[in-house]
Parts: sequence; C-alpha cells; structure tokens
Amino acid sequence: MTKQSPVEKIFTGMKKYHMKLKKFHGFPVGKVQFTPIPAPFFSDLLPKIDHLGELKVTLYALWLLDKQSGTVRYFKEDDFANDLIFMEGMGNTPEDARINLHESLKRAIQRGTFLRTAYLREDKEIRVYFLNSPKGRKGWQATQRGEWHPDPNAAVTIELSKDKPNIFQLYEEHIGPLTPMISEVLKDAEDTYPQRWIEKAIEIAVKSNVRRWSYVEGILRRWQEGKSDDQKPRGDSEKDRRKYVEGEFADYIE
Repeated sequence: MTKQSPVEKIFTGMKKYHMKLKKFHGFPVGKVQFTPIPAPFFSDLLPKIDHLGELKVTLYALWLLDKQSGTVRYFKEDDFANDLIFMEGMGNTPEDARINLHESLKRAIQRGTFLRTAYLREDKEIRVYFLNSPKGRKGWQATQRGEWHPDPNAAVTIELSKDKPNIFQLYEEHIGPLTPMISEVLKDAEDTYPQRWIEKAIEIAVKSNVRRWSYVEGILRRWQEGKSDDQKPRGDSEKDRRKYVEGEFADYIE
C-alpha cells in the first residue's frame, strides 16, 4: 500500500468529512418558532467557548429552559441523553455521544455557564443543573440549602422535534400548488390569524373534502368575527405572554 503524504492525508480526511456532512436545506418559508437568547451570550460567553460540544449543550439548555414552565427551571444530564435528535450530533456511537455529553457539561460548569448541585433521594445521588442567571442562581441556592428539590412526579419530557408544517407546506400538501399570488394571500393570512387556527381550518376543509383556500379563509373569518366558535382552537395568548414575563429570561426583559 502506497504511503500517503501529509497533504494527501489532509485531503483524504476532508473527503471523509464531507461525505459524512449532513446537508441543511435551509429554514422554511413562513413563520417558525423562535427561542430567546440573552444578549450577554453573544458578547460575553460565545467568544470564550472553544469546544463544539460545550456550545451545543449551552444552546440546548437555553432552548430547554425556554420550553419549561414554573418559577424554578432546571435540567438533568438525562434530559440531554434521552433526546435522540440532540444526541445524534454528539458522537458517532451512543457510547461516544454519552462521553462527549458528559465532557461538554463538565466544561460548561467549569466555565460558569451552568451551576450544578446534588441531593440524595432513596440513597441515590440526583444531580441537578441550573443556568447561571439570576433566577437560576436562586434555584441553585435553594437546592443547596435543602429548601427545594425537584418533584419527580412533575417532570415533563421535552425533546427536539421537527417543526410542524407551516402554512405554505400545509397548502401544498392539502390544497394545491403554490403560485406567487397564493403566496401573498397566505402571508397575509399568517399576519392575520393564529397558526393553530389556520392548521385547524385546513384540517376541517380536508375532512369536508372542500380543498379551496376560499373555504379555509371563510372559516377563519367567521372565527375572527365571532360568528362561529365551532371547532375553533382555544387561544392561550395570555399563557404565552406570561411565559416570557415570568420565564427564565424575565430578568432580561425591560
């Protein structure tokens, strides 16, 4: 076998890397969900992070905490490990992924991004992590003093998932091909009606076998005008508002 030169080794490594590289097809058209990230992350923390795994667990933790509810928000190592989509990017094998996860969390703790504490439950040590934010520090201190422990019965599994189809995808899948004129109509609908209303109205149109946008829009208009609440999704705008006002990043909202 011919011995490769250093340059050939680099080239071969690059070829293998690009063969394994999974292509990102871009963010979808229309409205997508957003996750708030405190500005100090970009100015103070991001320039200091020099490890890809540490960056991944930091961003994942910000996303995870935003999805939670309640005054005290925390996470455990298993919250990362049990999310198969997240763990796919942490190693080529489950064993490597778990090792890399542990190392990445360790780095985030050493840097001061996460605060970790532990307590005993049924003779088993339970490790809990908090974000080093004002509310996270309060939760960490309360756990340290034994004033608060997570309720295992109240735990809710939160995992990464593919975003629900947006209005353009729903239209193409259930009604017909997109045209420039239809795209403008759909954009206006996005700005006018809640996403859940649009999804439900299209579902009703499909079940009624009336695959026309005018029919969908008629349902939406009746709901908006209060002429019919039949099958209308119940809104939770107040719940969404409180999520940001009372959530993990409430201290950053002016």
